[in-house]
Amino acid sequence: QVQLVESGGGLVQAGGSLRLSCAGSGRTFSSYAVGWFRQAPGKEREFVAGITWSGSDTYYTNSVKGRFTISRDNAKNTVYLEMNSLKPEDTAVYSCAAAAAGVGALEQYKEDYWGQGTQVTVSS
Repeated sequence: QVQLVESGGGLVQAGGSLRLSCAGSGRTFSSYAVGWFRQAPGKEREFVAGITWSGSDTYYTNSVKGRFTISRDNAKNTVYLEMNSLKPEDTAVYSCAAAAAGVGALEQYKEDYWGQGTQVTVSS
């Protein structure tokens, strides 16, 4: 069993930065691929970024490439999402999810575990 808890959301002006954290519990967390998702009001849930269990490979949706960076520290059971040059359209609830089958499963929304989410609001 893996539990995920997100933190780091908040209100920021356009052009600003935030770092989200996804803390995982359970001794097997480091063996899971982890992804970040977001859902804005009235919109579908969207895959934002993913990272393999080892951290060797990362994946991003086109709209955040060059602005967001996903990373992980398996010693701390934590995955991060560094968000720079934020835009009002990045406003959403951001949540993390874990999949034993890898990032491909996350991109298909076939995660094994997910967290409750943290609100990110970018003002113009």
